[in-house]
Amino acid sequence: MPGSPKAPRKPTASPLMVRLDEESKTLLVQAARLRRISVSDYVRTVTVAQARCEVESARDRRIALSPEEQLRFWRALQAPPKLTPAQKRLGALMRGEA
Repeated sequence: MPGSPKAPRKPTASPLMVRLDEESKTLLVQAARLRRISVSDYVRTVTVAQARCEVESARDRRIALSPEEQLRFWRALQAPPKLTPAQKRLGALMRGEA
């Protein structure tokens, strides 16, 4: 009918194929069972939420690290630096040893 409002269009789902090793797939199945949802719903819920966080972090120009990532980063900062041979030569040159 002319002039009648159109019904809003529902977003269409688009398939996404992902190849996983057996261990990864087993973990996803177990996690989905814990939440009592399908594996597809679990993957969609978790990955979209994670992707949203990463996109927002990038947009805000901030770094968001999980507690495990924070610990690895802190440990990396605490480790003594490992100089390359070129850096060692430059250091000697700057100290007047070359």
